[in-house]
Amino acid sequence: MVCYRIVCFYWCVCVSIYSFCFLFQKTNICYLSFPDSNSGCLGDTQFCFRFRQSSGRRVSLHCLLDHYDKDLPVYLKKDPAYFYGYVYFRQVRDKSLKRGYFQKSLVLISKLPYIHFFHTVLKQIAPEYFEKSEPYLEAACNDVDRWPAPVPGKTLHLPIMGVVMKIFKKSISVNFNDIFCIFSFLSQADTHISVILPTVHEVDLFRCFCPVFLHSQMLWELVLLGEPLVVMAPSPSESSETVLALVNCISPLKYFSDFRPYFTIHDSEFKEYTTRTQAPPSVILGVTNPFFAKTLQHWPHIIRIGDLKPAGEIPKQVKVKKLKNLKTLDSKPGVYTSYKPYLSRDEEIIKQLQKGVQQKRPSEAQSVILRRYFLELTQSFIIPLERYVASLMPLQKSISPWKSPPQLRQFLPEEFMKTLEKTGPQLTSRIKGDWIGLYRHFLKSPNFDGWFKTRRKEMTQKLEALHLEALCEEVRKQCHLPVKPDTMEKLRTHIDAIILALPEDLQGILLKTGMT
Repeated sequence: MVCYRIVCFYWCVCVSIYSFCFLFQKTNICYLSFPDSNSGCLGDTQFCFRFRQSSGRRVSLHCLLDHYDKDLPVYLKKDPAYFYGYVYFRQVRDKSLKRGYFQKSLVLISKLPYIHFFHTVLKQIAPEYFEKSEPYLEAACNDVDRWPAPVPGKTLHLPIMGVVMKIFKKSISVNFNDIFCIFSFLSQADTHISVILPTVHEVDLFRCFCPVFLHSQMLWELVLLGEPLVVMAPSPSESSETVLALVNCISPLKYFSDFRPYFTIHDSEFKEYTTRTQAPPSVILGVTNPFFAKTLQHWPHIIRIGDLKPAGEIPKQVKVKKLKNLKTLDSKPGVYTSYKPYLSRDEEIIKQLQKGVQQKRPSEAQSVILRRYFLELTQSFIIPLERYVASLMPLQKSISPWKSPPQLRQFLPEEFMKTLEKTGPQLTSRIKGDWIGLYRHFLKSPNFDGWFKTRRKEMTQKLEALHLEALCEEVRKQCHLPVKPDTMEKLRTHIDAIILALPEDLQGILLKTGMT
């Protein structure tokens, strides 16, 4: 392990190089930087992982980026407790080496969840680095040092080794799809060729859900409810992309539980997640080591997937199977769970996606359809909650400068349930089912707890701001003390006397100003 260079902190914390040498693999990051599976992963592989930040530095690092984070949508915000690691791993045969293989990883560590963006940056840097070694990496780090801070709502120009990335970083006020990244390649003829990346943070949603899109609505429920979920995949690339796709499927609602796109048996929390003495925690794990087929067999929901097909190729659809059938390493791909969905399956979206498959619709277009479906489903679910929580705000007329700021009313689950009859999700969603049961389950989940704490904090701050505004207005009014007419007349007489004592040219200016 080599922590090569500390770079521009706003974007990356450091660039690290990892060679496959057991003597130096003593930390979580070292193990997370290499594939841990039977697939071999020959050639170049890209994936990402997420790890917990040590508590000692959390406050200072969190505060440094707060200024640029506050106006972002929730799915682009950093998490103060976690880092992301973006990996470019190369494994090729090399008879000159003792192991017979060249094995090395280049890793970018960042607080920012910009998966697509950083994978693209590594794709630009890593291949050249493996050929030209450290001088090339030093030059790349110097480029990153010159990047401006990631200010929301502004277009940024980010140079990296002859390529200029033009990226627009969206703010809360920007529409859902208004984020893009343009790569301008400077050719030998000094002309620019621009390639647009549709997103900086999203994975290919349809490609990840493709083997299980018949069950995508059930998986949406599991993620929404914060259920313990394991993704068993043949490589870290498949596991990390699938976990990230699951987390993103409830956007714009933030997933408040822990998730690990790639998790290994060497992780410091391995015992915590594999123990059978307590219920599995609310976390989504992406794993590749066959050992997990046994150690995580007691988890309630397991997705076992095969190799993700390239864009345009459609794998066979997996089935929902009982957990008791997941006994061996050779278990077939499938969704292993005893969970019964609250909502009826939406056959219309399935037909739409199947039609796209038959017509060979591009994966990007399929992803747009699936993402819009998840977005509308999540919004239909969350709007009744937003409406009810807004009703907990005191009336503005109750805010007085002579009293403490009024308190929010308490969230009463049964009172909320009564509002669903007239203003429930049936107003915006065609999906039938036990919405009441889904809400009752959600109100006990970590996602509701995190969402409500965030909304309560925002509303409390709004009340405090309104109270402060009322105080300021009252102080302003008190500053205008009543003055008797004869006092005002005496004041005017004194002012006139002072003006008449001045030179004539200055008198004219002051008298003219007084008249206007």
